[in-house]
Amino acid sequence: MVARKRRMVALCLMMVLAFLPMACSKLQKSPPQIETVKPQPTKPSAINVDVKGGGPVTLTTSAAEFEVTPDGYVHALLLEDGKRLSLDEPNVGSPSDSNFVRVAGKDVNFTLDFQQAQVREAIGKMGVGKRVEIPERQLGPSGTGLQAVLALEVYDNFPNILLSAVEYKNTGTTEVKIDQSVNQRRRLNARLIEAKAHPYEMWSFHGASYDWGKDDVVKLTPAFSQPNIMGEMVKGGYGGGIPVVAFWTRQVGEAVGHVETIPISAAIPAKVAADGRVDTEVDYAANITLKPGETYSTPRSFVSVFAGDFYEPLRIWSSVLQKEGWDLPKPSSEAYNVSWCGWGYQENVTPAQMLGTIPKLKEMGIKWVTLDDRWFDVYGDWNPRPDTFPGDSIKKMVDDFHKEGMLAQIWWLPLAVEDGQGRYESHKYEVSKIAQEHPEWLVLDKNGKHARMTRGLAVLCPAVPEVRAYHKQLTEKFIRDWGFDGSKLDNIYSVPECYNPAHHHKSPQDSVNAMGDIYKEIFQTTRVLKPQSVTQSCPCGTPPSLAWLPFMDQAVTADPVGAVQVRRRIKMYKALLGPESAVYGDHVELSAMTKVGTDYIEHGDDFASTIGAGGVVGTKFVWPDPGPKFKDVNLTAAKEERWKKWIGLYNEKMLSKGEFRDLYVTGYDTPEAYAIAKDGKMYYAFFTSTDWKGAVELRGLKPGKYRVSDYSESKDLGTVDAAADGVAKLPTEFKDHLLLEVSPQP
Repeated sequence: MVARKRRMVALCLMMVLAFLPMACSKLQKSPPQIETVKPQPTKPSAINVDVKGGGPVTLTTSAAEFEVTPDGYVHALLLEDGKRLSLDEPNVGSPSDSNFVRVAGKDVNFTLDFQQAQVREAIGKMGVGKRVEIPERQLGPSGTGLQAVLALEVYDNFPNILLSAVEYKNTGTTEVKIDQSVNQRRRLNARLIEAKAHPYEMWSFHGASYDWGKDDVVKLTPAFSQPNIMGEMVKGGYGGGIPVVAFWTRQVGEAVGHVETIPISAAIPAKVAADGRVDTEVDYAANITLKPGETYSTPRSFVSVFAGDFYEPLRIWSSVLQKEGWDLPKPSSEAYNVSWCGWGYQENVTPAQMLGTIPKLKEMGIKWVTLDDRWFDVYGDWNPRPDTFPGDSIKKMVDDFHKEGMLAQIWWLPLAVEDGQGRYESHKYEVSKIAQEHPEWLVLDKNGKHARMTRGLAVLCPAVPEVRAYHKQLTEKFIRDWGFDGSKLDNIYSVPECYNPAHHHKSPQDSVNAMGDIYKEIFQTTRVLKPQSVTQSCPCGTPPSLAWLPFMDQAVTADPVGAVQVRRRIKMYKALLGPESAVYGDHVELSAMTKVGTDYIEHGDDFASTIGAGGVVGTKFVWPDPGPKFKDVNLTAAKEERWKKWIGLYNEKMLSKGEFRDLYVTGYDTPEAYAIAKDGKMYYAFFTSTDWKGAVELRGLKPGKYRVSDYSESKDLGTVDAAADGVAKLPTEFKDHLLLEVSPQP
């Protein structure tokens, strides 16, 4: 009897211990704070931490210095050539500059207790580093009973970035509802670097996805203001985004954001204040009630200081996420081949029109074809339209392309379903078969109605296991049964929060967080069926989402509005996915556009912007001439000559497979420039909107003599000498672009 009682007590104890983490996890509406320690390091961190009793705490790495002041502001300084460079200009002594929470509409601020600061070695996925924990005392308002601990981490292998998280504990006797957490509040002033500059005179990058065609890279103006909502879906069906906002001058830059690997709901607003300074911060919607003794840990935010433009903080951010669990795949070798898209024929394209282009595609050396939007009958069911693709004509079309040595992609929009409500352009929505058979799979809003995504479509909930299985079946149908060699996943942003009680979500955010699982399933299933397949993902007109970014072979500049966006988005993706990643420059016709009303006329032929920046070339011409409706994309004799020249040049150089080199600063280096290293040579691309006359700098060379040629015109430009700093100067004059091949001389 005694033994049985002991076993029962032990069993109860085990159940209690097992339950405790689950109970605590209910309070963690965002991921827990920075991962720390396990084994002791074999080699201690070289980072120096200096703690002064009354503040500040200073963490000094090989490249930066992070000074934490009593109000919690992290003053970030770049250490370069003996200088300490920074854009930070905090309001000294102001509690509004600290990390704080909003309770019942009021800000609860804290001051740091440096006397109680603890410094220890930090060991984790990012290597060795230092961790500092500093208790925070509440300043006001009184009565909330909150205490806080600020945790900071800096790693030797990531010397330009500081990670932080705050743990808030309810030490009072009543519940405390935390509405919002504000972190990394910054106040930036360009005049600290350039005495004659306006405080706002800097360039910026904004990773939010919320407006088609809006520039991601922006020169700030006195009236600039942008909310930069991340993760969740926003008006128009957009959303997701890269949770990074960066600012830079010629000498130094600063970036903030978060480093969670799921698309948590956050905002990184940026605004030029009345005094001309630039304000930004990282906000989290906590929406959590703490009972006495309970805690809330914020997601991990960061501040980074760097030299250069947006490339460097995006590279750092991606590198951190790769350590935290991102596994970026190496692109299929086929992802670098030129692509032609049937969208030139618009929504009613037929197999005959698609196959009719084969002679020209082969003449030009184009290997990929894409069957674009509206080949299908109903969103969600994804069966061929009987009026344009009757019977098994879609499979026969793919077979015919394969017989000609060509590969084919298919357009589709995962998770979208028709439920009989609404329309998109000429297509009036029906009720899809999948929605009829499985209404329980759909995302519901707070009112119990079907939630809407892009194009006003209903949504299958990605957190439902059966939905993931269904997308695996769809992928198998397209790739295995119909024979396609990859997918063009288009109009993909984020999904709505899900309030469907049948799904038993822990949080409505579960649907948003699970979106990446669907794209992972599509990508991995495709790769298994066809290892040399290409999965392309397109967030039309906006930056991508961290949710699905790791699950594709080929990024795309996503409906760029002109050549400038083509170049800058190629650079963005090279930073995020790696210097040799495959980035589709989209249809070259998009490289020049004229706005007419709310629409655009596309008339671009700027292949140089894609080739010179290291992108993959694409086009959507129509041939033979189908009539006046398609005159803007008709392959005339003049266009054919130009298309053949540039596509041939792309196939010859294949610079998209080279190593993108971050050697020029967007907004400050004139003319705009890009560099690629390939096969022992350097390739440079310069762009200007006006006629250029002067010397261009060829950076990143080893000292010595080099032969220079204009490879787009097969013109020898003589030799240059690279100095000890790796820079050679070439006097030249050009219009629009200059593409150079630079070869070392024996």
